Amino acid sequence: MDFERKRQESVYSNRVRAGKRRTYFFDVRKTKGDDYYLTITESTKRFDSDRYERHKIFLYKEDFNRFVDGLQDSIDHVKNELMPDYDYDEFTRRNEEYEASLLEKNDDDSATSEDDMSW
Repeated sequence: MDFERKRQESVYSNRVRAGKRRTYFFDVRKTKGDDYYLTITESTKRFDSDRYERHKIFLYKEDFNRFVDGLQDSIDHVKNELMPDYDYDEFTRRNEEYEASLLEKNDDDSATSEDDMSW
């Protein structure tokens, strides 16, 4: 059991939040033969409950270059041919603004807490 759990542990992990309900996880995992592969997991919060739906892709080193090339080609096609006038940075800006507002709120909360402690 411990071996199986250890084999499935990530040696590197990266999380990408994509809106309020969707998150992507990129996890590098190690095989029994000391090789590595990537799992890409999409986790989406369900509307009707606090549960999450998860979809997973296993990507092996021999497919990395073709996968990245195919993904980039598909993204470029949408950006350049199908929707060239769309502002693809809109959501990045909105996310940055949202995160900045959270930091500002946390700074305000910590300043209030410090003021409250000065009696």
